Amino acid sequence: MHAYRTHNCSQLRAADVGETVRLSGWVHRKRDHGGVLFVDLRDHYGMTQIVADEDSPALPILDRLRVESVVTIDGEVKARAEGTTNANLPTGEIEVFARGVTIQSAADELPLPVAGEQEYPEDIRLKYRFVDLRRERVHANIMLRNQVITSLRRRMTDQGFSEFQTPILGASSPEGARDYLVPSRLHPGRFYALPQAPQMFKQLLMVAGFDRYFQIAPCFRDEDLRADRSPEFYQLDFEMSFVAQEDVFQAIEPVLAGVFEEFSGGKSVTPAGEFPRIPYAEAMLKYGSDKPDLRNPLIISDVTSHFEKSGFGLFEKIVGGGGRVRVIPAPSTHEKSRKFFDEMNDWARREGFAGLGYVTRKGGEFGGPIAKNHGTEGMEKLYAELGLGENDGLFFAAGKEKEAAKLAGAARTRVAEELGLIEEGCFKFCWIVDFPMFEYDEDAKKVDFSHNPFSMPQGEMEALETKDPLDILAWQYDIVCNGYELSSGAIRNHRPDIMYKAFEIAGYSQEDVDANFSGMIEAFKLGAPPHGGSAPGIDRIVMLLADEPNIREVIAFPLNQKAQDLMMGAPSLVSPNQLRDVHVRLSPGAIEAQKTANSGEETDMNGTATDRDTPERSDDK
Repeated sequence: MHAYRTHNCSQLRAADVGETVRLSGWVHRKRDHGGVLFVDLRDHYGMTQIVADEDSPALPILDRLRVESVVTIDGEVKARAEGTTNANLPTGEIEVFARGVTIQSAADELPLPVAGEQEYPEDIRLKYRFVDLRRERVHANIMLRNQVITSLRRRMTDQGFSEFQTPILGASSPEGARDYLVPSRLHPGRFYALPQAPQMFKQLLMVAGFDRYFQIAPCFRDEDLRADRSPEFYQLDFEMSFVAQEDVFQAIEPVLAGVFEEFSGGKSVTPAGEFPRIPYAEAMLKYGSDKPDLRNPLIISDVTSHFEKSGFGLFEKIVGGGGRVRVIPAPSTHEKSRKFFDEMNDWARREGFAGLGYVTRKGGEFGGPIAKNHGTEGMEKLYAELGLGENDGLFFAAGKEKEAAKLAGAARTRVAEELGLIEEGCFKFCWIVDFPMFEYDEDAKKVDFSHNPFSMPQGEMEALETKDPLDILAWQYDIVCNGYELSSGAIRNHRPDIMYKAFEIAGYSQEDVDANFSGMIEAFKLGAPPHGGSAPGIDRIVMLLADEPNIREVIAFPLNQKAQDLMMGAPSLVSPNQLRDVHVRLSPGAIEAQKTANSGEETDMNGTATDRDTPERSDDK
């Protein structure tokens, strides 16, 4: 017999009754029924009920053990008595009568319970992540992540993509976010940078002639964290040669749609080949966002023309100054009190906006200051144009175009949530296309790239030489699902002459381009194919499939909101010798920060280990 197990804790069935078996796992739960002890034994695969009665030598040993101790059980498989089977467990028809037990590891008092799904503070969960990962939901999330990655990899290779690995230690480059820097011991004063994305390397693989590349790529960005963002993340990075935009879409849509269909749990998914293409300008107008949630049926409209001459002076003034007026319908709100509309206005102010105007309508009667001042005739004309009914309300966002669009987009989401309009049980994909190549930077008073400087402009050199830069669109696109941007991608600019011209428009000289992107520009001068790609974020994909609101719930060992690893203590202090090795000297500010951390938060953080043995956190018996 094997030293630890003949079966795992999910294998035994009614057909195994009478067999002598050996199981190993964690003591999940214990239930004392007066001389008979029931133990749920858990391993990676599942759960088996262990029974120890007064005749079993295992009883006193199991009785004194805390939950989460690791044991090996020798025993006999028996059928559960009628009426005691558990249909929710694959092993629910049987139980194992323990005849012997070996303690592999005795657990101390737990810092957090494993059994049950009660909420627990995130700092405790992350400090003891190896315990947290034993919990059913978290364990399932990490296994889902594994399965999703396996499926993605298979679907990409089935399409003829080759998997390559790109460097982790590279050069710093201006890609938008801050780099994580790594000092060099061999080259004093010089630094490597961890990749924000394998962007340049994957393009160089195309220049090298490999045609179709993909990678489950680790990426690192030193940026502020939020629920759907982590400083260390993974993406399905891919690139293709001799492709136009539609070729990229046709390659990745079956992969994403297929993975979501495989793991959606029965939710509907936008079929491959049917992802809507929404131009950026249209998205900003209709949805107030370049990552629209298409589960939300509300559509924003521009009604600026209705207020060029209006009795409502505030809107007339805004429009006269070049501003815009956007509206969000609030259907069937005739039974809502004024409080609902006022609270929406208060919400907008808390979000940092000037406010959210509104019009009520009940049985055809308009209400609110905007309707009163704009006049019944004007409101009826506006409602007729929008196709709204006699019991529909309306919210107004007014101001400069970007501000009005941003408020309207946020209000669209808020209104739909408040009215319960967001469609459940579905994943709705779309492409956002036709991003502007350039934008005007109000602070710097100059034209700059609006997104990715390496995208090919639509119209190529002719567009750069003849069009207003602000009218030039790029072959650039985002994949969006349920309001989350899963990836950004583009058909790349592979021609040095076009790249120099594009950077010139943004105020960069040829010398600047050569200095910052020397490897890529030199490669393009030696024969580069047209190419393009994208990089859907794996963490966000799994987050959506797991129906988790926070990306940290689908990462095995995540950092907290302050980018700290509470379990391993990173970022950590290093010795003066280590700093000397890499030619780094701490600034006075860094030294002071060390002293503060040593006397404050780090002490508190590590102190949780000393006071964890509290009765409230016990899951024993």
